[in-house]
Amino acid sequence: MRLQRKGRKKRPFYHIVVADARSPRDGRFIERLGSYNPMTKPATIEIDRDKAYEWLMNGAQPTDTVRAILRFKGVYYKKHLMRGVKKGAMSAEEAEKKYQDWLEAKEAKVAARFEKSAEEQRQFNAAVSGTPPPKAEAIAEVAEEAPAAEAAGEEE
Repeated sequence: MRLQRKGRKKRPFYHIVVADARSPRDGRFIERLGSYNPMTKPATIEIDRDKAYEWLMNGAQPTDTVRAILRFKGVYYKKHLMRGVKKGAMSAEEAEKKYQDWLEAKEAKVAARFEKSAEEQRQFNAAVSGTPPPKAEAIAEVAEEAPAAEAAGEEE
């Protein structure tokens, strides 16, 4: 299991593939499992978890980067849970429930990260949109008016 580089110069995009170790990096492969785009913030990863799990159980050896992606997407967690089922530590239903709970929590974290980066992008766009920031004199006037209004409210 490895990454197959696509995209143009300095704009990489990768396919996650299962390939024979003897084939070239971008050459022949057995099966395409998903894609990885490191250029987005945060990086976009789409992968068929079930196929990846099956290949892992059949003995496929992932590269370091693909191993990190599989760990992030929960394929290794599923492998860990299924090993517990095989040893009799839990039932298959319990393992599936734990896996689904983990996936939901992970998806919520990723969605929050996407929202945070989108908000940062909106703030950046607003900052560079061409509207000037408030002048220092206007800020000073507003700051002087606020304590005066509070003092008037306290006297009543």
